[in-house]
Amino acid sequence: MKQKTIVYKLSDSTKKEMVKYFEDKKRDKTPPYALFQANEADTVVTLYESGKVVFQGISADIDASMWKEREAYLNNGKKIEDLTKKKDNKEKTKDNKDYYFISSIGSDEVGTGDFFGPIVVASAYVNKKDISFLEELGVKDSKKITDEKIIKMAPEIIKKIPHSIILLNNKDYNDNYSKEINMNKIKAILHNKALLSILTKNNFTYDMIVVDQFVNARKYYEYLSEMQNVVRHISFTTKAESKCLSVACASIISRYLFLKEMNKISNDLGLILPLGASSEADKIGVKIVEKYGEKKLKEISKLNFKNMDRIIEKNN
Repeated sequence: MKQKTIVYKLSDSTKKEMVKYFEDKKRDKTPPYALFQANEADTVVTLYESGKVVFQGISADIDASMWKEREAYLNNGKKIEDLTKKKDNKEKTKDNKDYYFISSIGSDEVGTGDFFGPIVVASAYVNKKDISFLEELGVKDSKKITDEKIIKMAPEIIKKIPHSIILLNNKDYNDNYSKEINMNKIKAILHNKALLSILTKNNFTYDMIVVDQFVNARKYYEYLSEMQNVVRHISFTTKAESKCLSVACASIISRYLFLKEMNKISNDLGLILPLGASSEADKIGVKIVEKYGEKKLKEISKLNFKNMDRIIEKNN
């Protein structure tokens, strides 16, 4: 007979009753974050601290039904929260593609979460024969590599790996940003430009085009609906930098160029610009206004960030 898995979210009152009921049926070993795991005929019941309960086994539906009725009785007929479908959906959307041992074109961006500095998007092509070179170099998710290592590593990648770069300075970003053109739409446009650039300049043989997912495919192409030339058949996946070497290369290249731009702006100002959009960015923003005026601040920062309002308020 087929094994079943049913998952519910229980109220505190039903949790207490269940703990008491299974007191003498508990298994010796309890999974992490679970109150208990117990045997009930052909069903294994696991109750977690969060209130999630999992029924697994041939008769899981029978035991789950009993506790479903009990939940309703103890909570004035309130319907139980069924997590089974949510669990099934997660399993259906699980990504089992091989992004690593392939020839691929990957695209990634940096600067979208930084108050100062541009947005840089890079696309890179990695042939299967380049995998060993990249592994020896230590290429992986750029978020797990220090900026110091990226500065040393990136020039080697730039020499060896075909790539394209799109840099959007803050003046152009601020001129284009609006309710209709939000950050995700800007990212989609820049990724498309970078991918078009690398594809039109070269005649690559590749298995896949990969982009680190920031929106679903439908929304991504919706953002590009007004564009004449759109790169199609993209594989979108989360944490793509750690799965796909071409995305990892694109991530490192874009980070490297972003850091160079930040260093250049810092040298011009005589102030070290912080990364991100923390209170440190506010402090430097105040100094820039005091030293160079509000106009200069607006040239090198993203106006839609809340940092801008806080800085202007502090200077008034």
